[in-house]
Amino acid sequence: MAPSSCPVLLVSAVLDKLRGEMRDMGERRHGHVHAVGFGAGGGHAEHEEKQKEKKLDMSGMSMDTLPHLTMPLGHITTLDISNNNLQTIPESIIARLLNVVVLDVRSNQLKSLPNSIGCLSKLKILNVSGNLLHDLPATIEECRALEELNANFNQLTKLPDTLGFELHGLRRLSVNSNKLAYLPSSTSHMTALRALDARLNRLRALPDGLENLGNLETLNVSQNFQYLRELPYGIGLLVSLRELDVSYNSIAALPDSMGCLTKLIRFSAAGNPLVCPPMDVVDQSLDAMRAYLSARMNSTERKKKKKKRWVPKLVKFNTFTAGMVTPGRTTKVHGNTEGLLMSDYRSLDGIASPGFLSMLSPRRLFSPRRNSPKH
Repeated sequence: MAPSSCPVLLVSAVLDKLRGEMRDMGERRHGHVHAVGFGAGGGHAEHEEKQKEKKLDMSGMSMDTLPHLTMPLGHITTLDISNNNLQTIPESIIARLLNVVVLDVRSNQLKSLPNSIGCLSKLKILNVSGNLLHDLPATIEECRALEELNANFNQLTKLPDTLGFELHGLRRLSVNSNKLAYLPSSTSHMTALRALDARLNRLRALPDGLENLGNLETLNVSQNFQYLRELPYGIGLLVSLRELDVSYNSIAALPDSMGCLTKLIRFSAAGNPLVCPPMDVVDQSLDAMRAYLSARMNSTERKKKKKKRWVPKLVKFNTFTAGMVTPGRTTKVHGNTEGLLMSDYRSLDGIASPGFLSMLSPRRLFSPRRNSPKH
């Protein structure tokens, strides 16, 4: 068979499959399909029910390029062009999918997505896994109906910075097996998020404000290996978290706040150099780990309270007085009493900070005043 005939046969095969799938789905005019819809069969009620979902499936056809589609794509709600060899998707085709709800382009050779993806205002599920993407177009933020974004097995080094500010309804974000060093700080605004999968990346930290994800049930940040060394305190404030996997990282200590994860039913920290809590405590049970971390958290709070307890007593007995000196002056004699005088803008919390505690030591406060020899 001549090599030049292969493209012709491929296009023919694509069109044959399209015609087969669209048989009884619409009306044909002059050899072209002009309307997409499920045809007769099963009665009018069944026909109307089937009209609610119109799927165009061109998956697994070894296509290098998409054929010219003359039918009106505005009726399509699901487009599946996965498992091909596509390197690009024409902007014009995406822009015509005005009612698409599910778009599946996984397992191709795509290096970028068309900017016109921002036109898909009804898109709920987007699967771009298994391609060669280095980034996602900023216009993806316009897909405000999006509920599920799968971008696994690509070469992503970053996500759009403001992604979370716009995709408020996103329920599942899966970006495993990429090259991400950070998740955008706007991730903390995805308050509807229920599952976040960022394993097998190069994450160095998790975003601040993680505690805002009150609906998050599953979090997987495993296998970031030497890059991820600590978890934020806010991870222990994820009130709905049920599954947490932080295995195979470089985490030496879990935050004490994780003692508050009362709904957690599955946890893995294998492959970390954990010393707090010790690995034998983690391996024992979830309850043992929670009890250990809760005890540490309570102990820390008691130490803080004890450290501040004697400061009000100093105020009560006029050991030092506020508002009597300007900032920078530390001591002054009033009659037979000598003490540390503080400016009135400092709170007790500030006075009890480590820097001031050394200034308020009993030796310094109550030592006899030494008069300098006169010359």
